[in-house]
Amino acid sequence: MAPPTALYTPAAYAKDLSLLLQQLGIRQAWLIGHSLGGSIALWAADQSPQTVEGVICVNSGGGIYLKEEFERFRTAGRFLVKFRPRWLTYLPLLDLPLSRMSVARPLDAVWGKQRLMDLVAAQQEAALGALLDSTTEAEVHQLPQVVARLQQPVHFIAGENDMMMEPKYVHHLASFHPSFEYCGNNVSEIPNCGHLSMVEQPEAVANEILSVLAKHRA
Repeated sequence: MAPPTALYTPAAYAKDLSLLLQQLGIRQAWLIGHSLGGSIALWAADQSPQTVEGVICVNSGGGIYLKEEFERFRTAGRFLVKFRPRWLTYLPLLDLPLSRMSVARPLDAVWGKQRLMDLVAAQQEAALGALLDSTTEAEVHQLPQVVARLQQPVHFIAGENDMMMEPKYVHHLASFHPSFEYCGNNVSEIPNCGHLSMVEQPEAVANEILSVLAKHRA
């Protein structure tokens, strides 16, 4: 009996993304993805090279499987997804720790509240499936192979103080792209920035994106 198809791998999400681009009539596009979204964007570029002109990954890297760390991450994530009652959003000050989690400097309170609402509202099967399917040893080791196959430009934006996706892991994944061999400048690090670059340093991220697009569309 054949094993069930994994529905929530980055590759599966990338297929959905490619179908969405087709439905929207978008024939060419740059993809920008944060964290796991970066992995999905890379897979989409691999699957649809005629459509995806390039990829910008924000706080996204990897390719190294650290067994104990991944097991802790999966255990904590599984618990968090399964036990998150909706009344959490009504508890006072619970958004405060979420405004400080995984960032270099505390976010505005509104972002802590938004993170709490997103956590509670996430569909359980999809959230748990994405967590488990994207963090297997086989899945982690596939990502460098995907990057190595890409002929489109790929740029990585890292947070200098990102403890969830440390810059060394971003540089590691970036090193597999063909452009790394002859220029080695496909990674930008944003100072005083954690895992939520687009919220912590929105102007710096926007400027970096515009710079990358300008360089490849000149």
